[in-house]
Amino acid sequence: MDFEPSPEHEAFRRVIREFALAEVAPYAEEWDRTHTFPLETVAKMGDLGLFGLPFPEEYGGSGADFTTLCIAIEELARVDQSIAITLEAGVGLGANPIYQFGTDEQRQRWLPDLVSGRALAGFGLTEAGAGSDAAATGTKATLDGDSWVINGSKAFITNSGTPITSLVTVTARTGPDEISAIIVPAGADGFTVEPAYRKMGWHASDTHGLVFQDCRVPAENLLGERGKGLRQFLTILDDGRIAMAAIAVGVAQACLDDSATYASERSAFGRPIGSNQAIAFKCADMQVAVEAARLLTYRAAWLKDQNRPFKQAAALAKLYSTEAAVGATREAVQIFGGAGFVDETPVSRHYRDAKVLEIGEGTSEILRLVISRGIGLPI
Repeated sequence: MDFEPSPEHEAFRRVIREFALAEVAPYAEEWDRTHTFPLETVAKMGDLGLFGLPFPEEYGGSGADFTTLCIAIEELARVDQSIAITLEAGVGLGANPIYQFGTDEQRQRWLPDLVSGRALAGFGLTEAGAGSDAAATGTKATLDGDSWVINGSKAFITNSGTPITSLVTVTARTGPDEISAIIVPAGADGFTVEPAYRKMGWHASDTHGLVFQDCRVPAENLLGERGKGLRQFLTILDDGRIAMAAIAVGVAQACLDDSATYASERSAFGRPIGSNQAIAFKCADMQVAVEAARLLTYRAAWLKDQNRPFKQAAALAKLYSTEAAVGATREAVQIFGGAGFVDETPVSRHYRDAKVLEIGEGTSEILRLVISRGIGLPI
């Protein structure tokens, strides 16, 4: 059994780490403080080919494996989760539904800009009354001649209101017992992007509520098969759970690195605080959590790359890694003490940012249901 990344993966990791340290780390605190979505940096990520990693060359991608995408997400998350989720959502939730379920015409129209990073797309599944219970979708779409007329709303949608957002794909009831997915271009009549949320974290990530009032789009904007929209979106979430786990691995590693450095440099009672077991053991526990999370995450990515079943592995990776990340950020703040409570300290930002990892793309509670069912329990 070989758990070592390939030389190509490690070379790519070095490239992304250098990019993150040069183009993200120096500005992350300011973006967080000013709630700035960094368009120029996103454009540089596009120039580097990050938004096209898992897509074929015919659409402008590089045809890389899913593991490569996870490496990019992990390395970005080590310095800023907002940038990492922008990439994760842009690829997995924005472009991937078009690639997985779109027609040739839809792919040719939308993917080149999404894959290049010139455009972003949102994934409109969640509603105020339909989060974990995604089947409770209340948004409706009625076929009127050659158009779908959409009425309803969506909540907490990432990358949905940026200056370069080109579309959102939304789930809507297209019949009494069917939910379909429909592409809604940005700027469509009757489509309103609400003001950005005031959030606890991910301040440099774009997140909005969406409202559809007699929003009319062409009938050919149906994405995939009519009535299969919910199933399609849940399939997309399996991929996303691995990518979210990669974000968690990145932030947990950052907290371990920062904590070990601080504990070696900060002195109290005449010696470094890291010489005290109370601090040393926190760092040791973080190391265990980081290594376990990374193995679970990259095992799930490997299974996907091998075209083997990975739903259960994705749930395991997302559940463990995100809870480990929240724990690592909490312990890092404790190690930093008063300095950790100051927002200019990266661990403070990591702490605020990490909590949503246990919520987005499948809450910890839902993942425990998925895992329980996967081991055959009648739940």
